[in-house]
Amino acid sequence: MNFHLPPKLPVAVIGAGPVGLAAAAHLAERGVPFVVFEAGERPAAAIAQWGHVTFFSPWRFNVDSAAERLLKETRWTMPDPDRDPTGQELIDDYLAPLAALPVISSNICYGAKVTAVTRQGMDRVPSKGREQRPFEISVTNGNGKMERFLASAVIDASGTWSAPNPAGANGIHAPGEKESAARITTGIPDVFGVERKRFAGKRVVVIGSGHSAMDSILNLVRLKKEEPATEIIWAMRSVPSEKTFGGGAADQLSNRGALGERAKATIASGAVSVEAPFRVQSFALMKDAIAISDDTGKSIVADEVIVATGFRPDFSMLSEIRLDLHPWLECTRELGPLIDPNEHSCGDVPPHGVKELTQPENNFFIVGMKSYGRAPTFLMATGYEQVRSVAAALAGDMEAALDTKLVLPQTGVCEGLGHGEEGGCCGGPALSRADACCNLDAIEKDAGKSGCGCAAAGRC
Repeated sequence: MNFHLPPKLPVAVIGAGPVGLAAAAHLAERGVPFVVFEAGERPAAAIAQWGHVTFFSPWRFNVDSAAERLLKETRWTMPDPDRDPTGQELIDDYLAPLAALPVISSNICYGAKVTAVTRQGMDRVPSKGREQRPFEISVTNGNGKMERFLASAVIDASGTWSAPNPAGANGIHAPGEKESAARITTGIPDVFGVERKRFAGKRVVVIGSGHSAMDSILNLVRLKKEEPATEIIWAMRSVPSEKTFGGGAADQLSNRGALGERAKATIASGAVSVEAPFRVQSFALMKDAIAISDDTGKSIVADEVIVATGFRPDFSMLSEIRLDLHPWLECTRELGPLIDPNEHSCGDVPPHGVKELTQPENNFFIVGMKSYGRAPTFLMATGYEQVRSVAAALAGDMEAALDTKLVLPQTGVCEGLGHGEEGGCCGGPALSRADACCNLDAIEKDAGKSGCGCAAAGRC
């Protein structure tokens, strides 16, 4: 592995979310020049879109070590390490102060959407002299003007939030899906808050079986308590099993484990109707409604649809970069066997860093949720260790770069997750009580605290 950096040119970090800012913190500590390109107008702009959601991992798992050291120089203190923050709290109490540090803020470009990464004067074909050419980053600013920057290395921490999976069971948009966009919401809408009017008293279909879907289901149950006309239908590709609902009490993050129990209890209570197996085949707009059909010809008519089928990486800006990707996960090939959600849960992913993240394109790295490709089993602490290792390698400290250490909380689901659309264990609501699944009143009371716990699920 050759990580020699050309003199004077900075390392380009794409994305000012938690992992991108952690990369900046580690590079700053090591005195490596860097520049961060953030498409939004503020740090963690993607997280701001789900700021109402509560992590199921506590503060101590969500703060990077180098970032904490830099912040402590300003007398910053971590909030209660055992409390689970919301997305907005993570921004306000950690990421915004981190991004405001002079050593970092002076190197962030906001409103800077990266549209292409390549080698200066080369497409992906030429090999001779390739490693000696700097990277050329094409960036579009808020006015639509394109600028180009040169960099010695690239750390892509752009995440997957902007590329949600379609509802179609075959991995592509179902016929009519794009045309029905006005009645389809992706991700984790704030159904009990700013988007309440859209869902209150409506017939809502939630498509997906992972933690994002569970989050929306629980908040819709809470909404139904105040708006009894609200009807909730949960459409899953496979009939739910015990593994669908996670590890329960065996999960070392109690809030993550309790999520599945609460979701299971909503079904038992009758507050939610389940349609499974239901593999979406098509959408059709009707007068004041939308019809969703499956591959058997069965149809569900709804007022609104929430598609919570996970996310995938967008490689469009990397078309001229040499990548070696896992054939079905679209992560770095060497990382694939370590994170395959068919075999692994969040907690049994081994420590990994620059060695597993190295691409054929020298000095180019994909980190964070995007590094996991289509695997949803990402936890933010994993991304922090990735960028620590990569920054060490770029600084020439290979001993530190290869000395990866990571202890992740076990999920209680240790093999063959089979979690349907999202296939994994890493998103979900937080609870105020471990036994909140015991009755419907508790479910409805606590549903407002529900949320996504992964940076993926958190979509960072």
